[in-house]
Amino acid sequence: MDKTDIIRTRDESLNHLRKVHGDDAETLIADARYGFISGLMKDVLKKPDVEKVTATDRIDRFMLNRWLGIPLFLAILFGVFEFTFVVSEPMIFWINKGLEWLSGQAAALSPAWLGSLIADGAIGGVGAVLSFIPVIFLLYVALSILEDSGYLARAAFVMDRLMHRIGLHGRSFVALMLGFGCSVPAIMSSRTIENPKDRLVTILVTPLMSCGGRLPIYALFAAAFFTAYQGLVVFSMYAIGVIFAILLAWFFRKKVVPGESGHFVMELPPYRLPTVASVAVHTWERGRAFISRAGTIIFSAVVLIWLLDYFGVLEHIGRAVAPIFSPAGFGQWQAAVALIFGVLAKEAVVGTFGTLFAASETSGSFGSIIAAQLGWTPLIAFAFMAMILLYIPCVATLGIIRRETNSWKWTLFTIGYTLLLGWTVATLIYQVGSLII
Repeated sequence: MDKTDIIRTRDESLNHLRKVHGDDAETLIADARYGFISGLMKDVLKKPDVEKVTATDRIDRFMLNRWLGIPLFLAILFGVFEFTFVVSEPMIFWINKGLEWLSGQAAALSPAWLGSLIADGAIGGVGAVLSFIPVIFLLYVALSILEDSGYLARAAFVMDRLMHRIGLHGRSFVALMLGFGCSVPAIMSSRTIENPKDRLVTILVTPLMSCGGRLPIYALFAAAFFTAYQGLVVFSMYAIGVIFAILLAWFFRKKVVPGESGHFVMELPPYRLPTVASVAVHTWERGRAFISRAGTIIFSAVVLIWLLDYFGVLEHIGRAVAPIFSPAGFGQWQAAVALIFGVLAKEAVVGTFGTLFAASETSGSFGSIIAAQLGWTPLIAFAFMAMILLYIPCVATLGIIRRETNSWKWTLFTIGYTLLLGWTVATLIYQVGSLII
């Protein structure tokens, strides 16, 4: 029997199993293993005649249901974003009012260049990022509650069937979920994946998940262009990231690093009521990284931006790059500069706009000032958000990809495919949207 006959026989066997049992081979094998374990436990353990049905069992009948599991997961995720934006909106308003007052005081300092540096650079740039602290921390509060309650483990279990179809398993989804906070620890968590090919593909697609650094950008443009649908628009960005991560994981697993996938066994903890102390600790551990970046990388970036802008260099750099993004609708040099500095850290995109438009005489919210200065429409804003979601990850993420893969090849591959993907998707959104609207 040659190779062709073996492959044909395998495919026939897989199709037969699918027709007879209505499921794929991986799931059937996993079910058989659990059946063996269950039978073994019956032989060695003595249980009461009537087992008590716990509250966890009752809840899991819905949460782990084959048909309801994924819709419930999406509904919970959407609820998280609605909670985040509804609760944070008044906080952001008062923080911005305070920053406006500080900026006015700083602008009066002499010499004029010092006042401009503090008002336009430090307060306009870093302050624009810090104003979204309520959004970041409230998101982390919600995710910490879901994690401590035991639900996030069930989300991985629910997604395991889908992940198997693309050649990965639920443990990869755990890493992707961690990417909602920061890609660096998410990629590091992939060390728990035994199969090297599963691990590599997980590393390659994790940057497509919307990290905390992207959230201020989403919040900025959602508030300016989609006032009545902020939660829905931001949720769509997270959903697009997950969809592309799944699609590209399937493609990479089939074409780039083909091979058999590993198996996934996870013990589901009982549901627990999260404690205030635990949620506070988890939120602070995740949120302080955002504050730390704002005080170091973002501050350094906005000072550099201010200097280049003050001496007229920045516009020349932006105009040289801007034509690349014209097909996507955001061919202005300010947008090009923001994307360049966004590679340092995604929060720097907001800091860049804050520095460039801090001295604007246009009144209104920060987002509305950007809209007025650039002449953007909601369609352009959505395309720009998609670009931010998908294009080159930050330097810290690239560094951890290099370290975890021990290869510059996969690091450069990540830079290339994400840049191409971001530009293509943003261009399609703008061009197709322009034909429809």
